[in-house]
Amino acid sequence: MSAFLQYLVTGVARGFLFALLATGFVVIHRVTKVVNFAQGAFAVLGGFIAYSLLRAGIPHGVSEVIAVLAAAAIGLLFGAVTILGNMSPIASLITTIGLAILSEAVAMIAWGTTPLTFSGIGGADIHVAGVYLPKQYLLLIGVSMVVLIVLWLVLDRTYIGKGMTACASNPYAAKLSGINVKRIGLLAFAIGGALGGLGGVLIMPLFPLTYDGDVSLAILGFAAAIVGGLPRPRARWWACLRDRRADGGGLLVAS
Repeated sequence: MSAFLQYLVTGVARGFLFALLATGFVVIHRVTKVVNFAQGAFAVLGGFIAYSLLRAGIPHGVSEVIAVLAAAAIGLLFGAVTILGNMSPIASLITTIGLAILSEAVAMIAWGTTPLTFSGIGGADIHVAGVYLPKQYLLLIGVSMVVLIVLWLVLDRTYIGKGMTACASNPYAAKLSGINVKRIGLLAFAIGGALGGLGGVLIMPLFPLTYDGDVSLAILGFAAAIVGGLPRPRARWWACLRDRRADGGGLLVAS
């Protein structure tokens, strides 16, 4: 029984990693219609950046936050390359694969080919009913739950979230209503980058990452996204049109 519970806890923790990656896939695809196979690269680069910052003496917490923000910036850059060229969905998909290969080369040059890891939460791990619970597992599960709930609230109840839903359901109608569809697409890529980077910094203390680990992460995240409903955006664009307010040149207003 204890062995079953041990496998269950490990599986749940890994499942939350895949949930973060899958959510990044879904957010990007629903807004831009791009299947972003560079999603795994965000996790690897985020984890490697956190590793370098920790080795430079920057404390835990700060290093991880900076790494997640850096992954969001990388996602924004990948989004600019992918969607600003007005490419077809197939061309955009191939572009993301090329960007993933490029990120592997950069990671190999910068960090080498040796698997890398760093220490997670300090202190003794928890033992309950014969089940070994590393604190990093609990951190991974807890942080992932909080982030996914906050993201759901943002996408479901904020002006930006309604704008993203509008772009997902009917980009043409969203553009006519004054929403800058390309800016929303870039925002989606930044969110995908942040989610991937967060997964990388949370899982790296448990499972060392290599420069080419993005392939397996992307495949598993994509599989989870397909199971969760990648091609079925929620049709709520009319809510955005109903609640839209003049923004005076803000993020969502077309320039």
